Amino acid sequence: MKLNLKKSLDMQNRARNCIPGMTQLLSKRPDMFAPGVWPGYFSHAKGAEVWDLDGNHYIDMSIAGIGANVLGYSDIDVNEAVKKSIDNGTSCSLNCTEEVELADLLCELHPWAEMVRFARTGGESMAIAIRIARAYTGKDKIAFCGYHGWHDWYLSANLETDTLGNHLLAGLDPAGVPKGLAGTAIPFRYNQIEELQAIVMQHKEEIAAIVMEPIRSEQPKQGFFDEVRAIANEIGAVFVIDEISAGFRMNTGGAHLLLGISPDIAVFSKALGNGYPIAAVIGKRDIMDAAQKTFISSTNWTERIGPTAAIAMIEKHRKLNVGKYLIEIGNLVQNGWKNLSEKNDLKINIGGIPPLSHFIFQGNNPLAMKSLFVQLMLEKGFLASTLFYSMYAHTSEHVDVYLKSVDKAFAEISDACHSGDLEKRMKGKPASSGFKRLN
Repeated sequence: MKLNLKKSLDMQNRARNCIPGMTQLLSKRPDMFAPGVWPGYFSHAKGAEVWDLDGNHYIDMSIAGIGANVLGYSDIDVNEAVKKSIDNGTSCSLNCTEEVELADLLCELHPWAEMVRFARTGGESMAIAIRIARAYTGKDKIAFCGYHGWHDWYLSANLETDTLGNHLLAGLDPAGVPKGLAGTAIPFRYNQIEELQAIVMQHKEEIAAIVMEPIRSEQPKQGFFDEVRAIANEIGAVFVIDEISAGFRMNTGGAHLLLGISPDIAVFSKALGNGYPIAAVIGKRDIMDAAQKTFISSTNWTERIGPTAAIAMIEKHRKLNVGKYLIEIGNLVQNGWKNLSEKNDLKINIGGIPPLSHFIFQGNNPLAMKSLFVQLMLEKGFLASTLFYSMYAHTSEHVDVYLKSVDKAFAEISDACHSGDLEKRMKGKPASSGFKRLN
């Protein structure tokens, strides 16, 4: 299928001239997929279907709104609750009751938690969690593992070396981050308890928090999180679990519940609102109450739509056991990738929990292979990349037709690699591997 992308590509050129970096989210930049062929903009979306500006129709088997749309796009039940809240007014001089109801609901799902603060995005909610931990302990340094957003506290880890390249994205430039923050965010790798122990040996009296994702690409080793918990207790640090990516993927609530992790604070966003802006910082009473010792306050954290959407999402998620379904869909996709790559003599590495799956092409030019894959799948009517985030709107039928197209795409990529004409088959440029300036 030959795609007409004139309006979509024109909008990308327009955006380059008026928006630094072209989009608000690095992960949605077209150069992260296939520059020159990725549509970039949508006119409308429903369930697992997306229509671009030129009217092209796709089944979305890619990033599901970067994991935000866990139920699917424009979910009828979440939308109905939101529309009602809009009709009743989303903001005024008084507070909305939905934030209290959502706080109670989150504490019900996580019985260890007693208090909740809200924000509207993942990055700012992590900044809130760090501020609370520092206020509670009176200490400054953070030992961390994993990806935790764009704020100064985290990006300061790159002031001396590209530390964060080992945690999700390479090449994140800390320009604009105060140089005085150097050494305040100290990384260790998942399952490498000796690296955390070494940090504690050197900075024991200065560590305010130990911050981790519960899971991303690998399962925790037996006893790993118990050891982290024991270290946090020993040094008086706040143990923060970042559930922004993992939360509501495998169960209704945080993945830490399934993994037996005992945090002091857990942070949620993305899936919590099914695409509507909402974030939550939940935690133990004495720690969370330290928020009153510092200034954490913002007008739009009090609007009604976010908590309304979250309540509706959680209720539907729990009723339908959505986490179990997301795992089933993710397993179908991962097994399909494995079988089809072997069938087509194409080497790939597959990783991630099933609802947040990814694969990496192995070869001399993996980024060109990725871009050709994206291009071929677009021509077959799919938004697809080397990432797949499952939604409740995905069906086994979606997976079946998707994998049939993956089979054909893998076959062509394998042939191109053996023929040595990979880039000649591309209509655009190879994808970017990480952060870079757009010229």
